[in-house]
Amino acid sequence: MRKDGIKVEVEQPMYALIPFFMTHRYDSMNMITVDIPEEPLRNYMNQKRREGRPISHMALMTTAYLRLMEEYPALNRFIGNKTVYQHRDKTVSLVVLRPGDVSQETMAKIYLDDGDTVFDVQQKITDFIESSRNAENQNRMDKAMRVLLKLRLLTGTALALIRFLDRYGLLPNWLIKASPFHASLLISNLASIRTNSIYHHVYEFGTTSVAITMGNMREVPRRSKDGIVFDRCIPLGIVMDERIAPGVYFAQAFGRFRQLLSTPELLELPGQMKK
Repeated sequence: MRKDGIKVEVEQPMYALIPFFMTHRYDSMNMITVDIPEEPLRNYMNQKRREGRPISHMALMTTAYLRLMEEYPALNRFIGNKTVYQHRDKTVSLVVLRPGDVSQETMAKIYLDDGDTVFDVQQKITDFIESSRNAENQNRMDKAMRVLLKLRLLTGTALALIRFLDRYGLLPNWLIKASPFHASLLISNLASIRTNSIYHHVYEFGTTSVAITMGNMREVPRRSKDGIVFDRCIPLGIVMDERIAPGVYFAQAFGRFRQLLSTPELLELPGQMKK
């Protein structure tokens, strides 16, 4: 039995067999761009700043995705050794730049709880960033990688063993907790380095089935009663492992995602499981 997941009995034969046909995540990636209008987010963030409770784009996106996992639990699944599993927790891996050098970055994850509001998520992100950006306070994954590099000649063998253990769900719990590759979601704000959104691969190692990147804002045309208007939007590059859920399920989920971000005040309320 895996320490990081619960086996799911898939009712639809096609989705029970898909992991046998598509045995790798890179063979199963679906990619879409979702444009999120900036005006509702900006108005909300400005209001919260005036109230002395600043909220970031990252906190809004992460909280909205937490709501999706609560309402659409299949988004929190992963494939391990051709078997579908449900994550035992809800975690998000973030990429953080080291201060003063954009070429130095670290990646680790935060743990989310059902019912976390946008204020709870913002605090967790703030604490994580402050800790990770402290050069003297390396996260557990950084330390584990440094140990492997010191071994040099054993690195290849050690990584092969780790990948074998990961495939069969035998990784020790301390390594799973340290690994940013074992998470519900990978999210990165590329706009922070003035870069366009990309379709970030989902890692073959680990259990992350969905990756989202935020990019530079852009003008997106929209038809209105007054003709064509342009909305300033945040483009999201989204990559999904299609083996965890049907396409219509993903479509409904990300439609809900866009709806939540159009009314950010909803993210102040504790989430509720979809009935």
